[in-house]
Amino acid sequence: MVQELIILLIFLVAALYMARMVYRSFSAKSGCAKGCGSCGAIDFKKIQQELDKKKASA
Repeated sequence: MVQELIILLIFLVAALYMARMVYRSFSAKSGCAKGCGSCGAIDFKKIQQELDKKKASA
């Protein structure tokens, strides 16, 4: 009986995790399905501007 409760608990945690992943993939503002935020974190224009500022100050 205890083993079945442990298995049920593990299953419910896994199901909630999967539901969270699906929800985050559809509600992601960056369009990334992984939901880690790394896809939208790269702003090439900002990086170029920072490099240009460093070159101008050097």
